[in-house]
Amino acid sequence: MDRWQAMRIAVKVADSGSFAQAARQLHLSPAAITRAVSALEDQLRARLFVRTTRSVKLTDAGSRYVEDCRRILADIDEAEAAAGGLHATPSGTLTLTAPILFGQMVVLPILHDYLAAYPAMRGRTLFLDRPVNLLEEDIDVAVRIGHLPDSGFTAIQVGSVRRVVCGAPAYFSRHGTPATPADLKDHRLIAPTGAWASSEWRFAGNQRITTDPWLQCNTNDVAIATALAGAGLTRVLHYQIGPALQAGQLQIVLAGFEEPALPIHVLYPEGRRASAKVKAFVDMAVTQLRAHPLLR
Repeated sequence: MDRWQAMRIAVKVADSGSFAQAARQLHLSPAAITRAVSALEDQLRARLFVRTTRSVKLTDAGSRYVEDCRRILADIDEAEAAAGGLHATPSGTLTLTAPILFGQMVVLPILHDYLAAYPAMRGRTLFLDRPVNLLEEDIDVAVRIGHLPDSGFTAIQVGSVRRVVCGAPAYFSRHGTPATPADLKDHRLIAPTGAWASSEWRFAGNQRITTDPWLQCNTNDVAIATALAGAGLTRVLHYQIGPALQAGQLQIVLAGFEEPALPIHVLYPEGRRASAKVKAFVDMAVTQLRAHPLLR
C-alpha cells in the first residue's frame, strides 16, 4: 500500500476512533486497515495508536503524525483540485444537515436555489433534531442552532432565533393572557419532548418554571398544531411559527421575559480549502439566511 493511502487511513482511524468505522468509510476490509496501520508503525518505528477492546486512541507520536498527515493530504487535494478545475465549477453531491423543521422551512428552499443554479450538482439532506458528526456522516455543510462547542470547523454566524411562548387568540379569549412566567402554572401547557426539550422553561433574569404539561408532544409540529387549535400554550423557536404569526393564528406572550436569542451558524469542516461545491453553497446560504426576516 502506498504512503499516501497509508496516511489517509491513519487520519480516518484517528477521526473515527475505530478501525471498523474507518474501514466502512474507506470501503476497505477491517483486516486491510489493521495491516496498513501496523505496516506504517513498523516503517516509522513508532506506535501511533493505543488499541483496546472498546476504543482506539492516538499516542503522542500519533497525534503529531496525524496532524502532519492532514496538512500533507490537504496540500495534495488542493493541488489535484486546482489541476482538475474542481475549485472552479461546483460538481458532485452536496450533503447537508440541519434541524428538521428548520431544514424543511428555511434550508430546503436555499438548497433548491443552489441546485437550480448549478445543474451539475446533486443534493442530499439529513434533517435531524440531534447533533450529527460531520466527519463520521460525511457531511459537507451543517446549519446549527445554539451555541457551538469548539470543533476546529469553520463557523459563520448568520442570524439568531428566539424561544417564545405562544397560543391562539381563541385560547386567550377563554383563559386570559399570562403576564409573568409564574402565571403559566394556571394555563394548559403543551410541551414538546424532542431534542433539546426540557421540563424546565427558563426566562430572563434567571426565572424558571417547572412545567406540568397538559399535553406532551414528541415533535414540535404537533405541539404547534395543538396550539393552533386553541387547546393551550406551547414554547417553540420563533421561526417555527412564522407563517402562523403572520396570519394572526398565533400570538406571542411574555416577550419581555425571553432569554437571549440562540445563534445560528453555517458550519463546514474544510475551511479555506473547501471545494467549489461547498464554497458556492455556503456563500448562497449565508446571504439568504442573513436576509431572512425571522432570523434576526
